[in-house]
Amino acid sequence: MNARRDTRGPLGFQQARREMVERQLAGRDITDQRVIAAAAKVPRHIFVSEETVSQAYEDHPLHIGFGQTISQPYIVALMTQALGLSRGERVLEIGTGSGYQTAVLAELAARVYTVERILELSLRAKTTLEKIGYDNIDYAVADGSVGWAEHAPYDAILVTASAPEVPESLKAQLADGGRLVLPVGGAYSQILKRVTRKGDSFVTEDLCPCIFVRLIGKEGHGDA
Repeated sequence: MNARRDTRGPLGFQQARREMVERQLAGRDITDQRVIAAAAKVPRHIFVSEETVSQAYEDHPLHIGFGQTISQPYIVALMTQALGLSRGERVLEIGTGSGYQTAVLAELAARVYTVERILELSLRAKTTLEKIGYDNIDYAVADGSVGWAEHAPYDAILVTASAPEVPESLKAQLADGGRLVLPVGGAYSQILKRVTRKGDSFVTEDLCPCIFVRLIGKEGHGDA
């Protein structure tokens, strides 16, 4: 569809969401049933612009303004699955963006702490998330590359922008047994990695190639 406004209505969006889950997630390698259930529940179309709402459930990222994007549904599910969340855990998200990934995390964890460097995006996401009833999320506008030390340690940390290397501050804010999932690399090519803390040691796994916007900040790619 190329129309500016999607007129399919609630039932049409529900059908599009079901098809997204069946084809893009369950039809690939997303096997965590809690992640699949969260993706089936969260109304992705309310997190995108009016201009792109007709593409909300398609298999590609969408621009949300300020040079940022909402990741494709598969990548959101893959990164969330890699965290291996349980209901009682506390999660730090770096890069609130549209708030869609935040909502998926909030479905699976006890509490989500989300950091965004762009005030307008943080406020927009907060308004949307509160409107649909999420009350287990704390918001901050700050340099996410250094985490949010005030509420550490975290059971899991998810970074939705690429860093040149794994930020030491984020590793330090992981609880023992905690998992950090983030893309690492240059501007045009990165590897999605999972870092697991085991006492004072960290085990790093390569998950898959990916492309994300850059993580801006002290332990990212520097200033914007």
